[in-house]
Amino acid sequence: MKKIAIIITVLVMSISLSAQKKQKNAKVSIQIDGVCKMCKNRIEKAALNCKGVKYANWNVNTHELKLIVDKRKTNEQIIQQNIANSGHDSKEIKATSEAYESLHNCCKYRDEEVKEERKTVEK
Repeated sequence: MKKIAIIITVLVMSISLSAQKKQKNAKVSIQIDGVCKMCKNRIEKAALNCKGVKYANWNVNTHELKLIVDKRKTNEQIIQQNIANSGHDSKEIKATSEAYESLHNCCKYRDEEVKEERKTVEK
């Protein structure tokens, strides 16, 4: 009887450990402001420089950054802060004026001209 209890305990522990391993990676989506392919490269590079980010793809048209992250090593706040440090805003964390001003002129997504152009394209 003791052997059966020990076997069951070992099986339950191994199943729970394997379930935890499977859940370490998660799909995450964040809205990031940007304009062009230079922005795309900068945003993806900033995300991938965060420990635990395994995949990053920013869509120029939708401004959606799709990520696969190891939740044990990072979180969305850390990723958004790293992207803000590169000059790009998310809904939760805004880039500093210095970081934004360091962007190339074609990447200035806060400028009124760019905002108007985006509205026209979205319609």
